[in-house]
Amino acid sequence: MSRTIAVMIPQLEENHRERIRKEAKGYGFETVFPKTAEETEQALKEAEIILGQSGEYSRKAPKLQWICTPSAGVDQFLGKDAFANPGAMLTNSSGAYGVTIAEHVVMVTLEMMRRRSEYNEIVRERKWERELPIHSIRGSRITFLGTGDIGQECAKRMRGFEPAVMTGVNRSGKNPGGCFDRVMTADRLEEILPETDLLILSLPATAETRGILGARQLGLLPETARIVNVGRGSAVDQKALEGMLREGKLAGAALDVFETEPIPKEDSLWECPRLLITPHIAGNMTLDYTVERIVEQFLEDLGNYAERKPLRHLVDRERGY
Repeated sequence: MSRTIAVMIPQLEENHRERIRKEAKGYGFETVFPKTAEETEQALKEAEIILGQSGEYSRKAPKLQWICTPSAGVDQFLGKDAFANPGAMLTNSSGAYGVTIAEHVVMVTLEMMRRRSEYNEIVRERKWERELPIHSIRGSRITFLGTGDIGQECAKRMRGFEPAVMTGVNRSGKNPGGCFDRVMTADRLEEILPETDLLILSLPATAETRGILGARQLGLLPETARIVNVGRGSAVDQKALEGMLREGKLAGAALDVFETEPIPKEDSLWECPRLLITPHIAGNMTLDYTVERIVEQFLEDLGNYAERKPLRHLVDRERGY
């Protein structure tokens, strides 16, 4: 009986599918690309390996040995009932999204600092006003809460704007890639917040990161500070943040992730002043480079799997990363 890989990512182009099919065949696997619900159901019954994003796949695949999600976050695969085969391995695609998310961070940071939203309104009303005070990344104190691939890619790009200092905050205190001027451990976060002009969050959703930026921590930031969150909405006390923005106790925030997604239509957050909202699009798969990296990383670990080597992108399902 053939060993089956089920690939369920609609963003793949034919060249990606052919590349996966060819390399998988070389390792003795048959690859299927189900399109209909019936084809998907059948594929899940036989799949040894899955490349797909839905937590439903791991719950409905009794023969599953390894699932690779094309996302960086693995929230949907956590929990005691997440796998029909509890011994199956999980990998993610962390490392594929740094470029696109870092460009998003630069974009929204400049939008906030240079008052683009307000100037858009001025122009829409056909006015010629030019005196809104703007701010610069140059000379700013930037804190990166999260120093993984996304944090590092953001730091590389921010470096070119000549900030005063770039501080990384993580669990280990190590400086990955040498991208930061200094690194502090997460238990010292409250020390650095009062010295932060721009706070960039790129944290995964784990028990350790949930609510890490609560009302107390938000209150330690200067009133001139700005926040960008491209990690997970669970890291920030959203109501506390909204309240501070409305009261003018923070200069601005740009959120791409939220406690509830999509944001309910009746939520007051939609009309919050000093807030830029994007609908979780900083790291989606619309950039060709991102899709290419996802395929490359999957094939790298497919080789490792076939040769019984450790998977490079293996996720600890207890820790959630």
